[in-house]
Amino acid sequence: MNGMTSTYQPRPITPTALKELRVRDDAGRPMHPYVDEEGGAPLRCCLRLSVIDDRIALVSYAPLRRWAARTSAEPGAYDEQGPVFIHAQDCGGPAPDSTGYPWARPGALRAFRRYDNQGRIIGGRMVELPEDADASFDHAFTEAFADPDTAQVHVRAVEYGCYHFRVDRP
Repeated sequence: MNGMTSTYQPRPITPTALKELRVRDDAGRPMHPYVDEEGGAPLRCCLRLSVIDDRIALVSYAPLRRWAARTSAEPGAYDEQGPVFIHAQDCGGPAPDSTGYPWARPGALRAFRRYDNQGRIIGGRMVELPEDADASFDHAFTEAFADPDTAQVHVRAVEYGCYHFRVDRP
């Protein structure tokens, strides 16, 4: 896994949200941590893959709802909620010296969904990541932020629809 770039900064789930999700997720269920026996789960707390014996949990997360609560936006029907993997305890977040984008493997299908400052979807596109996956991410973000109404972009896995991370307008 790669971490973050300086041009477009992938945002993990915030420490405040993680603290709350470790008690009760956005669907109202308590967290059920387990020991990862296989590794490879994409962790949204630190934007890396889990390793064998990590203590993790699969929780329901509503990124627009949490963002809207901080900004007084009204995402309406775009208030999606879905499963994400997190460490069961605080992991310290992403490594400060990481470069690149998380889960940027060639051949992966990613959806880039654009949202305005009210949390309403204003566009999106699907990208099959080429060999130079980081350049493809940069291009997709540059294209998305060329629209002055784009406040943030959510990256999701097309195969499962899982939320990966968000990038705010630079």
